[in-house]
Amino acid sequence: MEFKDLEIFQMVAEKGTISEVAKELKYVQSNITMRIQKLEQELNTPLFNRHRRGMSLTPEGKKLLAYSKKILLLTAEMKKAVQSKEEPSGKLDIGTVETVIHLPKILSTFIKKYKNVDLSLFTGVTETLEKEVLHHKLDGAFVTESDFHPDLVSHEVFREELVLISDKHSSSLEELKQEPFLCFSEGCGYRARLEAWDRDQNITPQKVLEFGTLETILQSVAAGLGVTFVPKSAVTHMEQNGLIHCHTLPEKYSKIKTVFIRRADTYLTSTMEKFIETIEKNNQVGLSL
Repeated sequence: MEFKDLEIFQMVAEKGTISEVAKELKYVQSNITMRIQKLEQELNTPLFNRHRRGMSLTPEGKKLLAYSKKILLLTAEMKKAVQSKEEPSGKLDIGTVETVIHLPKILSTFIKKYKNVDLSLFTGVTETLEKEVLHHKLDGAFVTESDFHPDLVSHEVFREELVLISDKHSSSLEELKQEPFLCFSEGCGYRARLEAWDRDQNITPQKVLEFGTLETILQSVAAGLGVTFVPKSAVTHMEQNGLIHCHTLPEKYSKIKTVFIRRADTYLTSTMEKFIETIEKNNQVGLSL
């Protein structure tokens, strides 16, 4: 049984047709068919149900799919484990919430020092990013601290104060309780904090408007569309320019920690080791200021 056979088996299981896999890999279809048949012969059981619309896994095929994913993940880790400790390299897929104010400095420091690392950045809300790290879709992610899955380990990045912001004409917190709430989608740590405050204050927002980017949310608040809850460092410039007004909430809701999460059971490659080292050094500098 070859690793490539397992990779092809996974692709056929995901796409449901041999033709799509052959096209993506630039193989002839007979090559894909032969590899699948070879696996079935070795395991002495059919792995797919063949029908007009394509192929679907048999119960035995579903079992093999679960094992093959584990095998190929371990194979990838094995390759990473033998990387040079002197010069980190390879691909690093990192996720982040939109409001990590120190992120540009962390990434700039890391990329300039380790030029052989191919780093890709993906944005999302905390809950989504946590799932993607758990499912090995991301190597790690910058998220809002919460009760994470036990398979994850976290590294502190920095601490932050959240503020409720409104347009420049709003004066009191009481006036804002009936304003629309502008936010990211469900799973955002900041949204969860403000919703907790709303519950404790017996406030039911009349309208919740979801947006995809922080910039759109901030510009909408400045235009008087509603209120939002964001890190103070992200809006200091807008407050100084008289575009918005910041309102402080109790520490229970406003004090928040941004952390970097990764799977606890994956091999700590030299690339990830150096990335975490860069984060920790940035954190030390921030605490000393």
